[in-house]
Amino acid sequence: MNKLNSEIARWIKPKLLALLGIILLLIWLGWSLVSAEQKQTSRDQFLSPLAQLEPSFEVTQPLPQLLRVENNKVELGARLFSDVRLSLDDSISCASCHVLSAGGTDNRYRSIGVNGQVGRVNAPTVLNSGFNFVQFWDGRAASLEEQVEGPVNHPKEMASNWPLVLSKLEKDAGYISQFNRLYAEGITVPNIKHAIASFERSLITPNSRFDKFLRGEATALNAHEIRGYELFQSYGCASCHQGVNLGGNMYEKMGLMGDYFADRGNLTDADNGRFNVNHNPDSLYEFRVPSLRNVALTAPYFHDGNATTLEQAVTIMAKYQLGRAMPADDLDDIAAFLRTLTGEFEGKPL
Repeated sequence: MNKLNSEIARWIKPKLLALLGIILLLIWLGWSLVSAEQKQTSRDQFLSPLAQLEPSFEVTQPLPQLLRVENNKVELGARLFSDVRLSLDDSISCASCHVLSAGGTDNRYRSIGVNGQVGRVNAPTVLNSGFNFVQFWDGRAASLEEQVEGPVNHPKEMASNWPLVLSKLEKDAGYISQFNRLYAEGITVPNIKHAIASFERSLITPNSRFDKFLRGEATALNAHEIRGYELFQSYGCASCHQGVNLGGNMYEKMGLMGDYFADRGNLTDADNGRFNVNHNPDSLYEFRVPSLRNVALTAPYFHDGNATTLEQAVTIMAKYQLGRAMPADDLDDIAAFLRTLTGEFEGKPL
């Protein structure tokens, strides 16, 4: 019997080993196919519209093409936005520093207020500002209504005050009629703020080429720009510039990986950023991350206007926020991608 068992074992053993080998081979082949498919997906993910990709690949969404707004209040806010009577000497309006046809800013290193006074920071764009989680570089306003307060009263901007503004507007029969029709209280400071904020919320710029790409138009971006978007993510730019506004939804310290302010020099109080609002040492040099929508139109860049071109801005960000030197080809591709973020305003390309 032992001899028989031994013979059976000698016969079965090679068969089992062969079967095991076949099983292992099949497992290896299956893994190879899955791995190859994953690698191909990784290579192809930025060569297809994001609408065709898994949601995990998306860092943003297209801007909405329409918003629900109260048109009459938007129209009133538009008039107030362009009214120089909000300033002390009737010389400037909100639109003086936020030129809607030019990216929503004034393209100055610092904005110019009444009596030619130079402001403390570079004017942020007003376009798509309704998507920001706070307003101003230092986040001192929690809403667009609260934001209106700042420029009107700031001594280097409009240098006015609400009693003076009310005294001017209350002499305008057109304003009296509009306010009484839209607000039970008529012309009041809260209603002025609400009307202007309603207008500002309506200032969206949809239908950029990037938005079209996100919605599935495969030819909206060329290979150069698609590679730029891939690099924008792989370098880590998208860790701060994400969401529907590609920014505007978090604070970040200027100079995470290098001392930006020491290298730049000439520090001012405005460089303290969020610290000026909450006096928390951890907030020193923190600023609201700016939106990159229409960024090709809003130079110079940063709160201090220290970068005059997109390429210079990307280089500074790579050095001080990422701690990396960026090759010229990568820089060109990322800048090319950023130029696809220019949208339409009132149905026309900016």
